Amino acid sequence: MPMVDPFTPDAFSLQTLTAAINNLPHQPARLGELGLFSEQGITTLDATIEEDNGVLSLVDVAPRGGPGKVITDNKRKVYSFRVPHLPENASILADEVQGVRAFGSEGSAEVVQARVNDRLDQMRRNIDYTIEAHRMAAMQGSFYDVNGNLKSLFTEFGVTQTVATIALSSASTKVRQDAFDILKAIEDGLGGTPFSTPRALCSDGFWRAFIEHDAVKSAYDRYEQGANLRQDPRVGFEYAGITWERYRGNSQVTVPANEAVVAPSGVPGLFITRFAPADYNETVNTIGLPYYAKSEPKKFGKGWDIEAQSNPINLCTRPASLIRVVAA
Repeated sequence: MPMVDPFTPDAFSLQTLTAAINNLPHQPARLGELGLFSEQGITTLDATIEEDNGVLSLVDVAPRGGPGKVITDNKRKVYSFRVPHLPENASILADEVQGVRAFGSEGSAEVVQARVNDRLDQMRRNIDYTIEAHRMAAMQGSFYDVNGNLKSLFTEFGVTQTVATIALSSASTKVRQDAFDILKAIEDGLGGTPFSTPRALCSDGFWRAFIEHDAVKSAYDRYEQGANLRQDPRVGFEYAGITWERYRGNSQVTVPANEAVVAPSGVPGLFITRFAPADYNETVNTIGLPYYAKSEPKKFGKGWDIEAQSNPINLCTRPASLIRVVAA
């Protein structure tokens, strides 16, 4: 069989191929897999968070029968965030599929609808990738506004982030004590709200230094009876009350080099994703869905115009509990 030149118009015509390979690049999706973000649709274009700023204070001792301490109403604050709009558009001409073999098939011509479905699948992957990027920003105490600008949640809520430094380059560093300080900082950030085992998402550089530190390695070796030395070094584990794991990102979605971000688990509504409705006649004022897609035929039936969109905002509602950890 003669070799097919992939740079000619006949490269994907109705010819028999021996194999079909679809090579997709790595797409970070760990935050979606962990289910840290509570997803919900809303009917408006703004996500609103209400803070009930209750304050605990000591009660003064007073004579029996005397007046007690006056309790005032807690001060409530309302924060509003406009939901970003993530649209994608594509156009497919009927001529694009004229005489073109269906992907991976032996003899059937590809139909327009199959090409439309493939394009929509690509659009959904792009949206999922963007949501993962927005969630990683929220894990680090930021959010994307309606104009696509990255802004600080610490500034919005008027709090300061705790930054912890762990000298992983020093063999004498007491990593468990540093982990205790991180846990205490989370407690302070949450006030009286209980939480479960926090999770640390580590950059590659932080992860390498962490798993090779003598204190971490010896403690985990005893715990697993040496099993950790035989398993994949990318797998996470619990140490000093925190679950540590490497976050596999890329150049656009990542934890900063030689850093980790630690967030508590088991706090209802700590991380939220809110989906606003699409800007179509039939969807305004309805409960938002994660994805929308529409297509319409081109003039004279010469193909299709396609649009996919999502309208998500991803937030951490208590950013004071997010701890930035830097390896030194």
